[in-house]
Amino acid sequence: MTNIANSSGTFDIGGDLPVVRLGYGTMQLPGEGVWGPAKDHDTAMTVLRRSVELGITFFDTADSYGPETAEQLLKDALHPYADDVVIATKAGLTRQGPHIWTPVGYPPYLRQQCELSLRRLGVETIDLFQLHRIDAAYPLEDQVGEFKALQDEGKVRHIGLSEVSVEQIKAAREVAEITTVQNLYNLANRSSEDVLDYCEAEGIGFIPWFPLATGELSKEDGPLAEAAKRHDATPSQLALAWLLRRSPVMLPIPGTSSVAHLESNTAAAGIELTDEEFSALSDLG
Repeated sequence: MTNIANSSGTFDIGGDLPVVRLGYGTMQLPGEGVWGPAKDHDTAMTVLRRSVELGITFFDTADSYGPETAEQLLKDALHPYADDVVIATKAGLTRQGPHIWTPVGYPPYLRQQCELSLRRLGVETIDLFQLHRIDAAYPLEDQVGEFKALQDEGKVRHIGLSEVSVEQIKAAREVAEITTVQNLYNLANRSSEDVLDYCEAEGIGFIPWFPLATGELSKEDGPLAEAAKRHDATPSQLALAWLLRRSPVMLPIPGTSSVAHLESNTAAAGIELTDEEFSALSDLG
């Protein structure tokens, strides 16, 4: 099972940075509560290297995962990076302990975090730098403006946002080109449907975080479980297949600290839903 992720197709971030659409998110690599070192460093290395073998080229991380842990693991496992590997990272959330996330959008802080991410990842330019949250304490245009300044200096190639509304995306686009948006979205939670529709219309990549959530939908007697049986697949694989079918700008990044789960998730790229199955799953929401 190699290069199976390629079955998900590709998307060009910003029109010039191709990625395989089914990516990998590093949030589950640090310890409990996304805090501290990896639960098992060697396994984390194996998972990341296996991701590349499976054809995954798009890796999503953040300075706050650990903090610092996930970025360092990526470098330890994959540096020097293959030409087609694209690493997206984020700044704007600070950590005071497990499960605690505090936005800080002070522009000099965002610049400092960019410099530290460059060093930890071992790169001269961050492929995709995402504002992890807009901090209400500072003007949006100042936060995005700092990202634009970093881009102009060659330290950032593309700029993304996370957990934003359509109005906030439009405001940010007055300051800089926004090439991706990362919002909570999955089969069971489609509260960002309007954002996804806007991104699709504008050619902006949409990165759904928490993509595997199926909740009540995966009950044994439900349509999701029935479709999964027909495909000899798991409900999680069907949830990913549905996301990939939902929009050509969709870039799911399921994360795991297990090689078996990684291989299972990646196999979803090869599942083709019929029109009827897609409609039935879409109606579940």
